[in-house]
Amino acid sequence: MRPSLEVADIFRSAGPAYRTAHAGHLSLNQLKVMTAIENCRTAALGGHVEACEDCGHWRIAYNSCRNRHCPKCQGAAARTWLAEREADLLPVGYFHVVFTLPAEIADIAYQNKAVVYDLLFKAASETMLTIAADRKHLGARIGITAVLHTWGSAMTHHPHVHMIVPGGGISPDHMHWISSRPAFLLPVRVLGKLFRRLFLTRLLALYEAGRLNFRGNSTHLADRRAFLLHLAPVRKKRWVVYAKPPFAGPQAVLAYLSRYTHRVAICNRRLISFDERGVTMRYKDYRRAEPERQQVMTISADEFIRRFLLHVLPRGFHRIRHYGLLAASSRKTSLALARTLLDVATPPRDPPEETEDYRPPCPCCGGHMIIIETFERWRQPRAPPTSVMLIRELAS
Repeated sequence: MRPSLEVADIFRSAGPAYRTAHAGHLSLNQLKVMTAIENCRTAALGGHVEACEDCGHWRIAYNSCRNRHCPKCQGAAARTWLAEREADLLPVGYFHVVFTLPAEIADIAYQNKAVVYDLLFKAASETMLTIAADRKHLGARIGITAVLHTWGSAMTHHPHVHMIVPGGGISPDHMHWISSRPAFLLPVRVLGKLFRRLFLTRLLALYEAGRLNFRGNSTHLADRRAFLLHLAPVRKKRWVVYAKPPFAGPQAVLAYLSRYTHRVAICNRRLISFDERGVTMRYKDYRRAEPERQQVMTISADEFIRRFLLHVLPRGFHRIRHYGLLAASSRKTSLALARTLLDVATPPRDPPEETEDYRPPCPCCGGHMIIIETFERWRQPRAPPTSVMLIRELAS
């Protein structure tokens, strides 16, 4: 069922004025995201007419924009991705680990998304693989699925990486599966120290190579002395690495992944109202105790759009990545060896579902819906036939 308020509604109403007010300051990619969300599932993208084979009920279905930042287009993509990942799960506990960048680094990351987000992935994954391989800790090669999120609950800029990690790995001689302790994977303080060192060393290398840009309030950081002074406090503070206890079985892992892998900065369900006062939405304040975390805030439409566009990723940037045992180059071989060492059978791979033909059943009788007409962009459909017999003739 369509929510009463969507991000698209806010973009259609306030987007034109926002584009005009910020002309020359929005990237082409941001403008494309706005347009895609505004046009998603409207006549602007064309569509088709569906009819029920049993009762003749009909409905119009408009095409999706399929933009990865659109709140309405992630469901199908998540289902397809999860079906592919389900066969990769091992019968072990899975841990959830989060690597977060300090606020001082987040400001630099926003102006250098591609290189700094990439560095975040590389430093966090290398940290996990290095500490896990150390015999003082686990002494094994582990697998990692990492997902980049760039937002906090209030849509502020808060880059961090979520990782799903099997509780164990393959020994260096490839002869044993080494399991982690039931509720402990790796020490977070050790992870935080190595993550800090790796990230800052490579960030400085990017600076020395001239690959970082600074604009607006950060222009002064182009001076090397100012840049080093900016990083000085970060070198001493503790970098946050958070590890949750393991999930309760593979299905819980899939449920988690379905919530996190294809999430965007805000879902339509969190929107409450949009009026002359602005946009009212729900968010979580993690500084409060659990019962009081759910909060409501109202911000202007311009501020809402600004925060949403903070999280538009560079074109072609991969926000889901795999490392170690799950790296694409060796996943099949590594998982086969892991299952052999765990003495479990390889799960059968079901044939892919026909996602292209997926349509919700008839809302009247639950019957199968078929397409009886398609129409191009910016066109409206003709009135559909009312005869069930004619529908069946068209279907045949």
